Amino acid sequence: MQICKIGRKFAVMNINQEFKQYIEREILPLYDHHDAAHRRDHVLTVIDQSLTIVKNLQSAGEPVDVNMAFAIAAYHDTGLCEGRDVHHLASGRIIRADRELRRWFTEEQIETIAQAAEDHRASAKNEPRSIYGRIVAEADRVIVPETIVKRTIQFGLDNYPTLGRDEHYRRTVEHLKEKYGKGGYLKLYFPHSPNAERLAQLRQLINNKEELKEIFDTLYDQLTS
Repeated sequence: MQICKIGRKFAVMNINQEFKQYIEREILPLYDHHDAAHRRDHVLTVIDQSLTIVKNLQSAGEPVDVNMAFAIAAYHDTGLCEGRDVHHLASGRIIRADRELRRWFTEEQIETIAQAAEDHRASAKNEPRSIYGRIVAEADRVIVPETIVKRTIQFGLDNYPTLGRDEHYRRTVEHLKEKYGKGGYLKLYFPHSPNAERLAQLRQLINNKEELKEIFDTLYDQLTS
């Protein structure tokens, strides 16, 4: 199996190279078996955004451990193998059960990593228990309007294959409003994150029915052709 190497810029952030190689070899391939919206490109994006947040926090004097943040991002959706509804809890169990992590982290650090993975889910009722949970929760909000629409369609096609085009469109709109609309359950934890501006752009798209339908039709045709 070909391994997608983690970006070069990550190497300059003092990430343990042996640990990075372990993630590339053993953890990233797990994402190849997920639904199309949560495969390797997704986890690499979450890793990228997590480390960007860490860099900003460190620049502001916040003592954040980059290897812990890297681990959390890499493992955060591994639990999807047990189903979407419990995937965050399953990810926590996978982290606690991975004996290899003891090579690089203390038991206390591993527990913090596991809790952060458990707390990352956008629909969680309670705020994350640590700054690490807030980092991965924010990083997991990949708020690029067209990408959000595409991932929503991909999830629908993978999980509701019997629905027709019109039913997929209604499901897409309902999901976008419920999660990203004003009053939706999505939470942002870093006000200066690029996500704040992107969320405003996405809400404008949601309210523009004609543009949203046009984007949906284009993406739906690409994904089903």
